[in-house]
Amino acid sequence: MQDGFSKKKKKMQDNVNSKKKPSSFFFTNKPSRFQSDAPSVSPTSQESVNHSSFPFPKSQPRCNSSMANLSLLFFSLLFFSLASSSSSSSILPDLKLPDFSRLPYSDAESLIRALNLFPKDATPQSSSNLPRLGENRIVEKKFKFPFLSSDETSIEDLGHHAGYYSLNNKKDARMFYFFFESRNSTKDPVVIWLTGGPGCSSELALFYENGPFTISQNMSLAWNEYGWDQVSNLIYVDQPVGTGFSYSTDNGDTCHDENCVSTDLYNFLQAFFTQHPEYADNDFYITGESYAGHYIPAFAGRVHQGNKNNEGIHINLKGFAIGNGLTDPAIQFPAYTDYALDMGIITESQYKSINKFVSPCEFAIKLCGTSGKATCLAAYLVCNTIFSSIIRIAGKINYYDIRKECVGSLCYDFSDADKFLNLDSVREALGVGNIEFVSCSPTVYEALLTDYMRNLEVGIPSLLEDGISLLIYAGEYDLICNWVGNSRWVHSMEWSGQQDFNSSKELSFTVDGKEAGVLKSYGPLNFLKVHDAGHMVPMDQPKAALEMLRRWTRGDLVDKASDSMSLISEI
Repeated sequence: MQDGFSKKKKKMQDNVNSKKKPSSFFFTNKPSRFQSDAPSVSPTSQESVNHSSFPFPKSQPRCNSSMANLSLLFFSLLFFSLASSSSSSSILPDLKLPDFSRLPYSDAESLIRALNLFPKDATPQSSSNLPRLGENRIVEKKFKFPFLSSDETSIEDLGHHAGYYSLNNKKDARMFYFFFESRNSTKDPVVIWLTGGPGCSSELALFYENGPFTISQNMSLAWNEYGWDQVSNLIYVDQPVGTGFSYSTDNGDTCHDENCVSTDLYNFLQAFFTQHPEYADNDFYITGESYAGHYIPAFAGRVHQGNKNNEGIHINLKGFAIGNGLTDPAIQFPAYTDYALDMGIITESQYKSINKFVSPCEFAIKLCGTSGKATCLAAYLVCNTIFSSIIRIAGKINYYDIRKECVGSLCYDFSDADKFLNLDSVREALGVGNIEFVSCSPTVYEALLTDYMRNLEVGIPSLLEDGISLLIYAGEYDLICNWVGNSRWVHSMEWSGQQDFNSSKELSFTVDGKEAGVLKSYGPLNFLKVHDAGHMVPMDQPKAALEMLRRWTRGDLVDKASDSMSLISEI
């Protein structure tokens, strides 16, 4: 077993070193969404599951009686839901979860600990601890971070703002945000960034990806020459409520679906542009990554609907961008095994064994879309078995960037941002009182479980038809939201330009004379595969990411690209 595992690891490393491109795809070989037949499911052999390699903290339970009872309940529900279907016997003949399946809360804690962050939740605050908002729904202050080295710019000239918005559709919730005026021009587009999780603060991106600053272990800050505030007026929001510095005094304010998320964000924007009318006419773009692949389409749809209905202030929405996102689970989850096989992470026999979960996953997602909440929880358990089975085999692989390895449970170390934002001097500068910063909340993650497997692609075609630009970009070495699955749902999306997009030429996206990615584009739809990047493209390729944003928001993403060999010909 060890020899085979070593050979597999060597093959995977050889593939990564040679920048091997997945070969089973994409543009012409799109899978059907819901296949009608599937073999029995029980991948329990040593070949399909490497029990010696487990990347999550050993303190987390692998299996317990509550997990078994939960699995029994969910699969019983699925079975009875399928009972009237003629294909039910072929889809769920002997379905059972493997013994390494875990409760969703444990999944969330493991993902958080992989970033060297401590899983915690925002507890309801007593009124004596809260920043005073007065009668205004939004309260904002200009600030300057302490420990910003070699900078004598005044707070007034710096143009950095921090604020709270009191959500008008909640019982008692406050949404925290940062606003950084462009270093170039106030006429630059307004760009909002949303981090995923779900349940992780956008401040992770602020300090480690595309914000104005980078952070050091000694808590000092330095200017980021590739910060997106170089070309835009940049907003970061802690959302949903319960992440970052956002909080509520009532647990009933927690979001459980995208209607809640998009409504909160739309109401925030209305308040923001009321506070800053000088930016209301600027072009507006929505950006983000990972689970924001759910947030962003819903948010863009809500903004567009508000504009069409003449609600409040007209928001000049021009486009939305999703980086390595989860948008259409029914297409993206089956892509895990294709990507893992082609990159040498799993073998052919392991591929076949894990793929026994694909049809049950697809069918469970289909039920999730039509049958309410319980089936969505069942879909979460079934479909995540695909990913967790691959991770069990992969061992120490960093599933955000397969070129790297995790050390124990640690894949990245983002703890400096957590420490910095919880310093008394920083909280005082931001005006957040004694509210503790929550980098990632497992409770927010768990609250959105019934949203996790829903398809957010369905609302995108109408936005494209109305000329709203969409950019999907993906780092090529990310496993968890890999470019294969993202490419497939983009190419499978039905809209008036689908055929023209699918048949369009692939172009070389070049930065400083070097190919930084491969671009496909037609009309308002753009797909960019970014070279030498994992899940967090602005962190791995900051210059290329900044150039991508600059060109896209100025409408010359394609104009500055040149014809290149097709992706298929690279394989």
